[in-house]
Amino acid sequence: MAEQGTMLDEIIFFKRGEVSECKELYPSKLLQKSIYFESDTVSFKSYICRKDLSGVIAEFKRKSPSNGNINEHAKVEAISIGYMQAGAAALSVLTDEHFFGGYAADLTEARKFNYCPILRKDFIIDEYQVIESKSIGADAILLIAAALSPDEIKSLAALAVSLGLEVLLEVRSKGEIETCLNQHIDVIGVNNRDLTSFTVDIDVSMKLIKDIPEGLVKISESGISDPKIAHGLQQAGYDGLLMGERFMKSSRPHIACAEFIKELKELR
Repeated sequence: MAEQGTMLDEIIFFKRGEVSECKELYPSKLLQKSIYFESDTVSFKSYICRKDLSGVIAEFKRKSPSNGNINEHAKVEAISIGYMQAGAAALSVLTDEHFFGGYAADLTEARKFNYCPILRKDFIIDEYQVIESKSIGADAILLIAAALSPDEIKSLAALAVSLGLEVLLEVRSKGEIETCLNQHIDVIGVNNRDLTSFTVDIDVSMKLIKDIPEGLVKISESGISDPKIAHGLQQAGYDGLLMGERFMKSSRPHIACAEFIKELKELR
């Protein structure tokens, strides 16, 4: 669990209140009436590993607690379509409003215009959010080891899988890998950003690659800005790279994404 008084603590505390309110306004039975609830999902892990794609999971987000506004007026339709045309393997959409300026409707908007895997990026702490993720059109969800107990991760992941969703488990230490992995996890992601301080260190991914069990799809998350570093991570054994700010800081994120992927492919 996170240390007392960290930014992660603040986010989780706020999220609990937010989820409680959503449960009253939009009961889970209502969510299950969504047209997406019975729809088939697209395999997140399969697209990440496709040889004809880049392995880049391009993220849509407007702001972050560490950097403030990144691209406040960004439009989901244009950027998500542009990301896929650029050769991204999948999309990640931030749906946290208070800290990241995102909305559940952003993911649904991306779903309307793209046939590709979409990861719901949020601080998921409750079964209600898993059901909500399916209802808004997500194909995969993020579970953060630093925010949940191993039992909570297993329970939430099992529910996700029962709904046809895939699960990305985010870790930052060998201990989290050993205690939080379970049979329902499809992808393991090493976050280079420390969620207690929001500092970034790419070496975290390099150090932990040897501790990730064989057979799991592996991605490196956060702070990846140079195609040479991205190539090094892939050479080390990472199947995917989750990237957001590197693209969203640009006035034309999809163009920044296309240029990055072009350079990355040239290094192979």
